[in-house]
Amino acid sequence: MADVSILAGLGTEARDARSLELDRLSPEEFVALMNRFDREAAEAVAQAAPAIAAAIAAIAERMEAGGRLFYIGAGTSGRLGVLDASECPPTFGVDSELVQGIIAGGDRALRYAIEGAEDDDTAAAADLAARGFCAGDALVAISASGWAPYCAGGLSHAREIGALAIAMACNRGARISAFADIAIEAPTGPEMLSGSTRLKAGTATKMMLNMLSTGVMVRLGKVYGNLMVDVRATNVKLHDRAKRIVAAAAGCSADEAAGWLDRAGWDVKTAVCMAKTGCSREEAARRLSSAHGRLREALGE
Repeated sequence: MADVSILAGLGTEARDARSLELDRLSPEEFVALMNRFDREAAEAVAQAAPAIAAAIAAIAERMEAGGRLFYIGAGTSGRLGVLDASECPPTFGVDSELVQGIIAGGDRALRYAIEGAEDDDTAAAADLAARGFCAGDALVAISASGWAPYCAGGLSHAREIGALAIAMACNRGARISAFADIAIEAPTGPEMLSGSTRLKAGTATKMMLNMLSTGVMVRLGKVYGNLMVDVRATNVKLHDRAKRIVAAAAGCSADEAAGWLDRAGWDVKTAVCMAKTGCSREEAARRLSSAHGRLREALGE
């Protein structure tokens, strides 16, 4: 069991004088105060920007060489990692194995609290090994407090086998930072509801994970301009989005975009390449393959 005195000294565990009478506030006052606290999450993330940028570059380098990205964490932090990982396939057209989220206690912990799961400093290594985690991969261990033994154990394992180890916490001088190659620390400070790090710290964590996964995918060529050109058109909404993306990228009408998509087998990048160059589906596929999937390069721009 973690030393309570150590946890009590963390910024995320402190009490904030602004919310000492939280239970006396009107709904309007409550919302206004919480909005003030939430704005501080973005300010904390800004302080971590250099480390986040370094992590993006390092993860992308691993992935370009065939590696994968793994998130681990407990409780809210673990859930946010699983969420970010699960959004990558539909958004960027990647295999579900490329970005993986692992929560302490297993998938049941996504819905139910698994008491003590974060205190096991050996479980993460076993969880990662079960997924085939190896030296070419990258690990991001997420802990709002920066204390979780589960995360420290996972980072130690990553470094032992030569994988990239990245720590993400919402306190300065976080314990897990000592186990990492890159330490991302966004000091969010005390929560409005003392110690409830699903609030401001959770918001900051979601923002940082958004930056990591999106930044990495941009570097991997999954984006053209600000368009999701690797989106998978798997439902009505995404079919409509695919048409709008092709229309915007190729400068054509929605009807023309639909025609290009039909001819491209509903692959957005292929459709854009065909529309902008007039080439065949086979030639577009060849160009994209030679450019390692980077549409701008395939188009010679």
